[in-house]
Amino acid sequence: MMHKLKLKEFDFGNANAQQKEAIETTEGPVLISAGPGTGKTFTLVNRVLYLIQIKHVKPENIFIATFTDKAAKELLTRISNELIEKRIELDLNEMYIGTFHSLCMRIIRENLEYSSLGKNFSLLDSFDQQYFIYQNLWSVFNPIDNIELLTDKLSVWKRANKLLTLFNGITEEMIDSNLLLADNNPKIKVLGKAKAAYDELLKNRNKLDFSSIQSECLALLKNNPILLDKYLSQFKYLMVDEYQDTNGIQEQLIFLLGGNKRNICVVGDDDQALYRFRGATIRNILEFTDKIDESVKVIKLEDNYRSTPDIVNFYNEWILRTEGEDYGFDWDNFRIPKQIRAFREKKSDTSAVMKVSGIGSSDDWYQNVLKTIQELQPHVTDLNQIAFLFKSVRGQEAKELASFLEKNGIGVYSPRSDMFFDREEVKTVFGVLLMLFPKYGDKMGSGEYKNWLGGLETYYHECLVTASSVIKEDKNIVFWLKNLILEHTILKRNTDYALSGLFYQMLQFDYFKKFIEMDLSKGITDQRGLRNLSIISNLLAKFEYNENISVLTKKNIDRTATQFFNNFLRFLREGGIEEYQDESEYAPSGCVSFLTIHQSKGMEFPIVFVGGLGSYPRRDTNFLLQEVYGKYSEKDEFEPLERMKFFDFWRLYYVAFSRAQDMLILTTEKKEGRGRKPSKYFNETYSQLKEYSSDKIDLSEFDFNEIKDANLKRSYAFTSDISLYEKCSLQYKIYRELSFSPVRVGSTLFGSLVHQTIEDVHKAVLRGEDRMITNDNISLWFKNNYRTLAEAQRSYLGEAQLNAAKKQVLNYVENNQSNFSLLKEAEVNVSLVQKDYILNGQIDLVKGQGNTVEIIDFKAEKKPDIHSERDRYEQYKKQLEIYAYLLEQKYGLEVSKMHLYYTGAENENPRITFNKNHDAIENTIAEFDAIVESIQKKDFTCLSNNLKLCSNCDMRYYCGRAERKR
Repeated sequence: MMHKLKLKEFDFGNANAQQKEAIETTEGPVLISAGPGTGKTFTLVNRVLYLIQIKHVKPENIFIATFTDKAAKELLTRISNELIEKRIELDLNEMYIGTFHSLCMRIIRENLEYSSLGKNFSLLDSFDQQYFIYQNLWSVFNPIDNIELLTDKLSVWKRANKLLTLFNGITEEMIDSNLLLADNNPKIKVLGKAKAAYDELLKNRNKLDFSSIQSECLALLKNNPILLDKYLSQFKYLMVDEYQDTNGIQEQLIFLLGGNKRNICVVGDDDQALYRFRGATIRNILEFTDKIDESVKVIKLEDNYRSTPDIVNFYNEWILRTEGEDYGFDWDNFRIPKQIRAFREKKSDTSAVMKVSGIGSSDDWYQNVLKTIQELQPHVTDLNQIAFLFKSVRGQEAKELASFLEKNGIGVYSPRSDMFFDREEVKTVFGVLLMLFPKYGDKMGSGEYKNWLGGLETYYHECLVTASSVIKEDKNIVFWLKNLILEHTILKRNTDYALSGLFYQMLQFDYFKKFIEMDLSKGITDQRGLRNLSIISNLLAKFEYNENISVLTKKNIDRTATQFFNNFLRFLREGGIEEYQDESEYAPSGCVSFLTIHQSKGMEFPIVFVGGLGSYPRRDTNFLLQEVYGKYSEKDEFEPLERMKFFDFWRLYYVAFSRAQDMLILTTEKKEGRGRKPSKYFNETYSQLKEYSSDKIDLSEFDFNEIKDANLKRSYAFTSDISLYEKCSLQYKIYRELSFSPVRVGSTLFGSLVHQTIEDVHKAVLRGEDRMITNDNISLWFKNNYRTLAEAQRSYLGEAQLNAAKKQVLNYVENNQSNFSLLKEAEVNVSLVQKDYILNGQIDLVKGQGNTVEIIDFKAEKKPDIHSERDRYEQYKKQLEIYAYLLEQKYGLEVSKMHLYYTGAENENPRITFNKNHDAIENTIAEFDAIVESIQKKDFTCLSNNLKLCSNCDMRYYCGRAERKR
C-alpha cells in the first residue's frame, strides 16, 4: 500500500473522553458498551482511521463484522470519505468489512478448493431453502421411518418450514446429526436421520443454505491449519459491531481469528439485544471479559447525543421498571449497569414524552392519531420525520391504522406490512398470467383445486377482475391476449418463452409502460409499483430456476401453471413478501414510516409513535430443539428460562423508545377486559404520561431535526456497470438500477468453463504444484467445472462445444507453460475509491519479474477484427489502464504491458497488447466519473444502436428499437 500523505497527529474531532479512549485503545481486548445515540459509528470510524493513520495498519489487516450490510456500507462510506479528505490513498477493497455471513462467504470463496463445497455452488435464501425441502419431501424425507413425529398433521408447506427450523437450529449450534441417531427420544432420533439426509442432499446438489455459511467457514479454518495461520497473520485488528446480537458460532470465529494477539474490540449494548429468535445469545457480551485470560479494557459510552433529556430519562426508567403485579423480575447479572446521560439541553417546559389515546373505539383512536399528525405537519419540513414503530406491521392494528391514514391524505411507507399481493399492479400481472393458461382457469373455476388452494381462488378471482379492468382500456393487450390464449389452449410446438418471457411481453402495453417510464429521482413511494414489478420478475425467475423450466412445451404447460398457481404462489403468499426498501433513502419523503421495532434498530427519527401497546411477553421456544440443545450443545443454560421472555420484551421496547430524537408518543386504543390495551406491562408507564392536546402543548417550542442522510457510497464494477451503461442505459436502468431478473442473458457457460479451468491451472502454479498440470488433471478440472456450472446455470453444452472449450484450455497451457514461472498472482481484486463512489474490478492474471509486471485479461472467444471492433478495444484499453494504475498503487509495482488474451484465436497471435499511457489515466478516470454521475442522476436516456444487442434484450417488446432497425 502507498500513503501519499502521512499525518503525525490525529484529529479526534468532537470526541468525548470515553470515545477518545475507545479510539486510541487498539492493543489487546476491548469491550465498548455503547448505549443508544452515544456515537458508536463515529467511534468505530475514527478507530479505523487511527489504526491506518497513526499505527500505519494496512486495510487488509483489519476485520470488521457488522450486523447488517447497510451498517457495513455506512462505515465504509464514512471511512473512505475521511481518507479522501486526508489525502490518504488506500485500496479499501482489501479491508474485510461486512456481516459475519458475507465475511465468512468471502473466506470460503477465497479458499474454495479446501472446502467441502464445489465450485459454482448455489446459495439458498430462506424461501429457496424451504422450497428445496418441499421439492424433496416425497422422495427424501417422507420415506424416513417415523417422520410423522416431526411433521404430523401439517400441510406440506408448513411441514417444510418445520423441517427448515429444526435443521437450521441444529446447524447454528454446530450439533453433529450423528449424535442424535443414538438418542432414546424417538423424535430426536428421526430428526437426526432427517438432518443427515438433508446434509447429503445439499452436498449432492452443491448447495449451501444461509445458516450453514458460518459453520462451513469455521470448519474450513479449523480443518486447515495453513489457512488459519494465513488469516491469523493477516487479521491484526478485529472489531465486531452489535456484539450483543452474535451467536455461538460467531463468538468462536472471532476468538479463533483473534489468535494470541487478542486485538479484539467488541461493541454493543446488552439492553438492545433483539435477536434471540435467530440464535443470538446475550451471554457473548456479558461473558466477554471472563472468557479472555488477560485484562479486558471496558469502556462505557453513556453520553447520548440523539434524544432530549425527557426521552432519555423515560427509557432509562423503563428498563429498570420491572416490578409489577404478576410479572415482577430482576435483571441480576444479566445486564451491564449503565446510566445514559442526555447531552442535549432541555429547552421547553413541555415534556417531550406523551401519549395519544383512543377511547371507546378504534375509530376514535384513528381520528386522534390523524389529528395529531395534522397538527404536527406545520412544524416539520417533511412527513418522513415521523415514524410509527410496532412489534409487527402485519397485524390488524398497524395495517388498519395505515389504511385509515392513507385514506385521509397521509402517505404511509410500510414495506413489511404484507401488502404486496394487494397492490393493483401485482394483481394485474397475476390476473393476466391466469388468463394466459385457460386450462388451469377452467379447472380452478370448476372447483377442482378448491381443497388444494385453501381459499386462494378468492384472491385469484380478485386478480382476474383487476386485470380485466385494465385490459378493457387497451385494445392492443386484448389482441395479444386472444392470440396467446388460443395458442396455449392447444399448444402444438415449443414456445421460446416461459412465465418470465410472458411477463416481459406485458411491459409493451400502456398500463405497464407508465411504471417503466417513471422518473427514478422521485421518492420510493412513487416508485412502489415499478419496484413491485421488479420483485415479480425475480419471483418468476426463481420459480423457473427451481422447477427447471426455460420454455413452455406441450408436455409441461399444464404442469407449469398448476405448480406455479397451486404451489409456488400459494407458498409465497402464506410466507408474505416484503416490498422494496431503498437503503440509500433513510426515510422516503412525503410519508410517515410504519416500521417494526427490529427494522428500526440503528435508526433515529425526530418524532416516534410507539404502538402495539397491547403486547405482552411471549416465550417463543421450540421444545424439541431445546431438548436437543440441553443434551448436545456445548453450552450450558445461561439466562433463566422463566425470565427470558421478560428480558426480551423490556429490551424490545427500550429500543423502540430510544429511536426518538425530539418527541416520543406512546399510542393505543384504550380498552378494558379481554385484549386489554395497554396491557398490564405498559399500564404504569402509560398512565403516568400526559395526553397530547394542542390546547396544552405549544408545538412551536419544539425544534424538530431533519431526517439524516443515509450516507451510503455505492460500488460500481467495470463490466456490469460502466460497460453496460455505455451499451444501453435502458438495460442498465432495468437490470442494475431496478434489479429486474433477465431471461435472455445469453449463455455464459462456455466462457465460464474455459475461464475457470485456466484459473485452476494458474492456482496450481501459484501453489507450487506445477507437476499437477497434466492433460489428465486438466480434463478432471474441466469435468468438475462443467458439472457445477451446468447445475448452477441450468444450461448445457453439446459434445462439440465441450471439445472446443477444452481445446482452448489445452492450447493455452501448451503455448504458455514455459512462462508459468513468471506468474505472480491470479484473480486480483482492485478498487478505485472516489468521493462519490467506489469502482471495483478484477485482474485475471499478473505475471512478471521483480517489480515489473504485465497484466492479462482473458476472453474465451475468437479474436475480433481490430478495425471493426475499434470502439470495443478502446474500452478494454481504458479498463486495463485503470487496473494497471490501481495495481501499481496496491503493490508499488511497475506495469509495463497490458494484454487481452483470446483463447479462441486460431493460427494467429492470441494477444492484443497495449502500452500503458500514464497521461491517459486521469482522462479515463474523468470519463468514468462522468458515467457514474449520469447513473446517479438517474439519466437513462441513451439507448443502444446495436441491433444484435437489442434483438437479444428482454426489453425489446417495450423498447421496439430492434423492430424499427430491421
